[in-house]
Amino acid sequence: MEPVVVVGWWTVPTHGLFVGLGVAVAAVVFVAEARRRGAPAEQSLVAVAGALVGGAIGMRLSGWAEHLDPDLNPSLLEAWMFGSRSVLGGLTGAYAGVLVAKRLIGYRERTGDLFAPAVALGMAVGRIGCHLTEAPGRPTGLPWGVHAPATTPGCPGCLAGQAMHPSFLYEIAFHLAAFAALWWLRSRITRPGELFTLYVAAYAAFRFLVEFTRANETVWLDLTRPQWFLVPGLLLVAARLGYGYRRGFYDPLVRKKEMRA
Repeated sequence: MEPVVVVGWWTVPTHGLFVGLGVAVAAVVFVAEARRRGAPAEQSLVAVAGALVGGAIGMRLSGWAEHLDPDLNPSLLEAWMFGSRSVLGGLTGAYAGVLVAKRLIGYRERTGDLFAPAVALGMAVGRIGCHLTEAPGRPTGLPWGVHAPATTPGCPGCLAGQAMHPSFLYEIAFHLAAFAALWWLRSRITRPGELFTLYVAAYAAFRFLVEFTRANETVWLDLTRPQWFLVPGLLLVAARLGYGYRRGFYDPLVRKKEMRA
């Protein structure tokens, strides 16, 4: 566990450092893709600003409605100051922030396809900080299980010296693969918004499954809070993928697969 990184005279929190690097990497990819697609610069910057503001709000307030019993939840101020910093909350807030920002300036073009590869690569970098500072996952007997220091917060398995799933490494691998796939698909899936739809669907399904290896608390039917948060989203993206498939949005992929078969 490496809670801080020392760079010269500076002592920087490890998690914050990699989150910042992830945002910087995502910004570079976003700008490159916006230029390639000829997206208007001012409108794109407004969308990015909306994503950053909405993401910060969503991440900080994600723990506000953590319990069904309102008395167990923190106040808005407490959630803002000491919230759980949920990635899912941040992504939801970022999406809402982009929608609000675009509505304010009257920009109606879809920008999700610009964000998809940028978010994927940025998430891969940011999750390095999680791997270095947070509890890895649930105990496992698999050969690639990892050990973390007993001082790792919220990690009973660390105290017991158990090998655990490297759940954040799983997520880093997923996002790197997603970035590569999205980069390859960006000139093949031409329907506006569909690249973003594919990424959201893939990440929602992956995150639901990887939660079974995470150290998060289960709340009902052996599912964690992130999994219950994802259940309605998975139903929506499944319906959205079916809609796109029936209308031929993904034909370039389907036809290539059929030709290879």
